This record gives sequence, C-alpha cells and structure tokens, in this order.
Amino acid sequence: MISRTDVEAAWRLIRPHVRRTPALELAAGSLGMAAPLALKLESLQVSGSFKGRGAFHKILASKVPAAGIVAASGGNHGAAAAYAARALGYKAEIFVPTVASPTKVARLRNYGAVVHQIGAVYAEARAASEARAAETGALIVPAYEDSVVFAGAGSVALEFAEQATFDTLLVAVGGGGLIAGCAAAIGAATKIVAVETDGTPTLHEALKAGRPVDVKISGIAADALGASRIGTPNFEVAQKLVRESVLVSDEAVRAAQRALWEELRVVAEPAGATGLAALMAGAYKPAAGERVATLVCGANTDPGSVV
Repeated sequence: MISRTDVEAAWRLIRPHVRRTPALELAAGSLGMAAPLALKLESLQVSGSFKGRGAFHKILASKVPAAGIVAASGGNHGAAAAYAARALGYKAEIFVPTVASPTKVARLRNYGAVVHQIGAVYAEARAASEARAAETGALIVPAYEDSVVFAGAGSVALEFAEQATFDTLLVAVGGGGLIAGCAAAIGAATKIVAVETDGTPTLHEALKAGRPVDVKISGIAADALGASRIGTPNFEVAQKLVRESVLVSDEAVRAAQRALWEELRVVAEPAGATGLAALMAGAYKPAAGERVATLVCGANTDPGSVV
C-alpha cells in the first residue's frame, strides 16, 4: 500500500508539468453552507481535471516504448493521458466507452490522440486497450487501478493542505484513484469522506461487502464516475483510511453544479460537483466547528449544461 512518502515523491516529479490550482476559502453562507468551506478548483488543472497528475506521473516514472501509450477512460483520464503524452513527445491511443460525452471525445482528438469508442461501459473499453497494448507494445496508462497513477493523483491533497486548513475532505469516487491517493497523502490526520451518486456506488458497495464487487452504473455522472468495480489496490487504501461513505442523487449533483456557476462562475462537470452536493443536500452533515473541504475535480462538460 502506498504511503504519504510515495505521494510526496510523485509530487516532486510531476510538479514542473502540472498547475498549482487555486483554493477558495468561503465564508459561512456561501453556496448555502451554514459553515465555512474550503474549495479546491482542480477543474483548472491541465486537461481540465485532476487526472493530469496521475497521467504525468505514470509516464514520467516509466520507460515509454516507440509505440507510445494507450489508455482507457470515461473521458477525463483519456484527456489527461493524451495531454501528457503530447507534452512529453509520445503517441497516444485512447479507448472510451460509447457513453463518453461528445465534448470529452472531441477534446481527446484535439490533443492529438487516436480515439476508439468501444463498449457500453469502462471495462469493455479497458479490455480493448489492453489488447491493443499487447499488440503494439505500448505503455498502458491505467485510469485508476495503479499505485503509480493514484500516487500522482494524491498530490492534489498535499497541495490543498498547504493552501487551506481543514479537518475533513469530501472526495468524489469513480474507480477510486483520487480517493486512494488523497487518503494515502493526508488520511492519517484528516477525515476522508467518499461521495458517490446513487447510480455509481462502486466504493460504497465494496465497503459494505468488504471487498470490490461489480455494480450496475447509471445516471448523470456515469461517464466520469462510472467504473463498474473499484480498483483492488485503491480499495485496500480506502478500506483502511476512508472514514465514511455517502451517496447523493443526480438532482443534488445538478443543484451543486448550478450553485457553483451562479455564485462563483465555476463550471463543474457532474463528478466535479459531487462532493459539494453531499454538503448541500445534507448527505454529509459536519459537526459543530468541523472544518470541511472538497474538490471541484473536473470541468470537462458542455458549459451550457450547468446553467
């Protein structure tokens, strides 16, 4: 299992290639919150989400063959892998499920990647990417089930902790890379709360079962939080360090997206508003005096969809 030391090493390696994204410390009353809230705008990261951190770390920490890299993604990881590959001078082939948004697919192509849309769910796209890597010898850059990737993702928590003071961090969960990295980075001293939508409860169900299990996915965040099974190494970290898991409705996520836009002029994709949704909808209720934070972890969506 990775440790804070691993995340710190990853951060040092990727720092020249990623942005130090801003953090806002909002007063009580902002976004309808009864208490102050720290909000990190990781939506302003390279490629539009936190995924740039893990993609850069995997490529920089690996020997990349002439065939370049392949990745499978609901969208954001693919964009991050394509962006990082282009920035570092490598070819990229990206495999996405057919539910990936047109906005995200177009962005992959803008980053110079060859895009393959295969399968209804992430697992099918991933299987196709693995077959392609076996054929060409390309480096696989996993979306989340890889400790090198989620060590890079966890650097966002170290950075956030330098920018704001908080007791609790709410983290949206898809395949578990972001929450595993954040938990490894700061989970020993900070309460980590997992937030998923009702239609994408991969970690929630795994924690109940005591092991990763397959779940059916659906709903507003299916393209970004739509892993059908939590990653095994990710679950090992989460089971040890995640203190609580909550679910929110699609309607709560839409309300959080609207609030971010109307009050802060921040565009968030559904996954990026999921942590805030848990607070606004009361799925997570902070104790008196508890200092709470969350991440706007992605903005790869049609801006018109949040208005």
